[in-house]
Amino acid sequence: MARIVVIGAGMGAMAAAARLAVAGHRVTVYERAATYGGGVGRFERDGFAFDTGPHLLHLPAVYRDLFVKTGKEPLEDRVTLTQVDPASRHVFADGTRVDLPNASRAGTLSALDAALGAGAGERWGDFLVRARETWDRTRRPLLEEPQPADASALAREPYPALKAPFLRSRTTTLARVGARELRDPRLVALLESYAWSYGFDPVGAPASAAVLPYMEQTFGTWYVTGGVRALADAVYERCVARRVEFVFGAEVTGVREKDGRAAGIELAGGEVAEADHVVAGAPVPALYRHHVVGRESGGDRPWDRGDRTGRMTVCLALRGAREADAVHRTVVHGAGDRPTTTVLRPDDPSVRPDGGHEAVALTATVNLHPGHDWAEIAREMVTAAETAVPGLRERLLWQEVRTPEDTRRETGVAEVPGPALAGGSGSWLPAANASALPGLYFAGGWSHPGGGLAHAGMSGALVAGLIVEGAEFRGSQ
Repeated sequence: MARIVVIGAGMGAMAAAARLAVAGHRVTVYERAATYGGGVGRFERDGFAFDTGPHLLHLPAVYRDLFVKTGKEPLEDRVTLTQVDPASRHVFADGTRVDLPNASRAGTLSALDAALGAGAGERWGDFLVRARETWDRTRRPLLEEPQPADASALAREPYPALKAPFLRSRTTTLARVGARELRDPRLVALLESYAWSYGFDPVGAPASAAVLPYMEQTFGTWYVTGGVRALADAVYERCVARRVEFVFGAEVTGVREKDGRAAGIELAGGEVAEADHVVAGAPVPALYRHHVVGRESGGDRPWDRGDRTGRMTVCLALRGAREADAVHRTVVHGAGDRPTTTVLRPDDPSVRPDGGHEAVALTATVNLHPGHDWAEIAREMVTAAETAVPGLRERLLWQEVRTPEDTRRETGVAEVPGPALAGGSGSWLPAANASALPGLYFAGGWSHPGGGLAHAGMSGALVAGLIVEGAEFRGSQ
């Protein structure tokens, strides 16, 4: 039985902790905040409750596997999952609206033809064929296997080039994919909205980001009753049931080294916790600067993509019942400098005080440029939401605005990490799970395979596999 210290109580870190505890190790989690969940936060007031991180779950199989592997009680015995249908309503800048069904390719293409005109569905369908080819090329190395020591193959763009003679050159950014292949500005906006939702600016994101809409439209979108925070509660409770120890309010400042390997951690108060293995599930700058395999970041970020994006969330407490035909998720596409705003209206009694009120959350991804007027961005988001929520202004009781600075205060960094992407000369690959220092591993959104609920859960599984099985571990089969 090894002593294992886990830094941070985010979703990836807890996923690793639960798996390692079941394997017979003694696991202690040190978390700088007063609670678990990392970026999966919650804001509550006057009987209203809002997720302040992700709001929907994709690839729930990742957490089903976690619960199967860490005990006999399945995930659905701990949380209630409901498919969101329609998966999303899109309101484009010209006023056009389209509802996209959940996990139905034929339904999606038909809806696009009906809303955008004949041929729109065919163009989107052709794009999805190339997106699927990209998914097939990258699924195992980017999601199911530890990042290889030589990641040069993942640095090459996997998105297939068009065969048309006048388009022989390979498309290298998602924005160029839209401009070349979709042409209709509304289809382009649809494509780019998926990138923004994961924290990527499509102008710089590699073409391989095409896997993001493919993943959602193929495998579906799910809501967790009570909000995604309920999933964090379930994972935490599973850890506690497997005798994982949690120490909250404990800031880790560095890793302790002995005989050329990780031997524990150092805390802000000067204390030292010894360990046989250390799992860093939080972006502690000192660890990523000095122990990322194959590169020195030189800064405080786990990896340097060159762009920086964060999440804005506006929580709206509304009087009046949610109308019967309301949809769960509406994407209001921005124009010019206005951000694309996602309006989330769960039909969930547990997040509102009673049937005469409604809890609505607005989210938008923003570039982290200095001098942002967060209040003005929030006003723009509320204005956008009026197209999705009838009578919003008259119904508004109060609002709570959460900015990237709130994310920084709670998690240590303002950015929200996105999933790993191939291409882009490797600059969209996060830190490998096994660090350059033996005995130190990286889990969670800042490490392979990147951010997002499903990806964080996968990182926990990969780290547990590397510790339990050693260097010969090759990932899930």
